[in-house]
Amino acid sequence: MAISDARLGQIAARFAELEARLASGTLEGEGFVAASRDYAELEPVALAARAVQSMRAELAGLAALDEPDPEMRALAEEEMLSLKGALPEAERQLAIAMLPRDSADSHSAMLEIRAGTGGDEAALFAADLFRMYERYAAEQGWRVEVISAHASELGGFKEVVANVAGQGVFARLKFESGVHRVQRVPVTESGGRIHTSAATVAVLPEPDEVDVAIDDKDLKIDIYRASGAGGQHVNTTDSAVRITHLPTGLVVTQQDERSQHKNRAKAMQVLRTRLYDLRREQAQGAEAEARRAMVGSGDRSERIRTYNFPQGRVTDHRINLTLHRLPEVLAGPGLGELIDALIAEDEAKRLAAMDE
Repeated sequence: MAISDARLGQIAARFAELEARLASGTLEGEGFVAASRDYAELEPVALAARAVQSMRAELAGLAALDEPDPEMRALAEEEMLSLKGALPEAERQLAIAMLPRDSADSHSAMLEIRAGTGGDEAALFAADLFRMYERYAAEQGWRVEVISAHASELGGFKEVVANVAGQGVFARLKFESGVHRVQRVPVTESGGRIHTSAATVAVLPEPDEVDVAIDDKDLKIDIYRASGAGGQHVNTTDSAVRITHLPTGLVVTQQDERSQHKNRAKAMQVLRTRLYDLRREQAQGAEAEARRAMVGSGDRSERIRTYNFPQGRVTDHRINLTLHRLPEVLAGPGLGELIDALIAEDEAKRLAAMDE
């Protein structure tokens, strides 16, 4: 995709304007926050545009060069060939930087993992997935906070919900939503037979409080006595919270904390995230067909990946990529390679769609 010189000039002018406004010291409060966000979003585009402008200008200068010295002329022609070879890639990187961004890409995310088919083995696999994301998050410098967890008898998770906080978390993790399948010999299998189990992963962008306004009159809040593991307070204190959002019917329960106020705060955090996700889905309804053409539609019933322990491989079915490094994937670094490949494929498909 060729970007016109006029468009490059517009990008440079807009970036210079934002730089000047931020440097002026006159912006405060929401105005400063908005300008800073615009600057951060435009910076990679402006840098890519500057590189293309520089290469084009250098090519034009070399083409116009009237050099009588044969040796110098040969050097100029060699430089022109090098620039002509490098320019298409620079223009492609600029086109990628200019692709429309999901407004939620810069947000933190809520990670929800639930055991699927497979009983205790599925719960153990859900725990393996959670540890994989914890390790990957640590590599990225993100912070993981468990919001709620329902453990199984063998130490797995029937369900675990966690907040993953950091810059650009949703952009990196959004393609993880879907059904993850595992093939291995369960610890409960005495005959050595390979079983197939599954867990469902959902990654939801976490909104800023201003993104989702919740009216108190739309909430039904029940306080009750918690049950399950957790110590004596579980059976003696009315600390568990159930919040029902009446307009949508969404229900969130929270009982992991001793404090009713902490449980309520965490439940509201989860509710706000699910409402934000619901509204995003409704807003994107008109684009559903186009989104299905991209890598992963976000449909959580879609089987996206298989982890095969006997063969030590991980296969992502959406892009037909297989890595024979299962331990590295579960340890974190290998997961980064899968995520990079998914993002690259999504960008390529969106570029192709724009060219059509």
